[in-house]
Amino acid sequence: MHVYEVIKRPIITEKSYDAADFNNQYTFEVDTRANKHQVRDAVETAFKVNVVGVRVMMMPAKTGMRGRRKVVRKSPWKKAVVTLDAGDSIQFFEGV
Repeated sequence: MHVYEVIKRPIITEKSYDAADFNNQYTFEVDTRANKHQVRDAVETAFKVNVVGVRVMMMPAKTGMRGRRKVVRKSPWKKAVVTLDAGDSIQFFEGV
């Protein structure tokens, strides 16, 4: 898998902004086939930063009811929380 196919989009929420400000952690939606090593390489290549740690988790599918049937409203996806070195930051998250 190519490094630019690993990261799909940044997760922009109040919680992710607080983690970026206080803990130097950034959150991304990544490809479901990607592992920690591929996420680390992709972030270091794309943003030219030094990655200290990566946490990866699968987010479950959202289901709903249509009459008596259960339907999937949103597919499962993978989230990665990347911790950077103390001096590094990603400018995409700053000042938004």
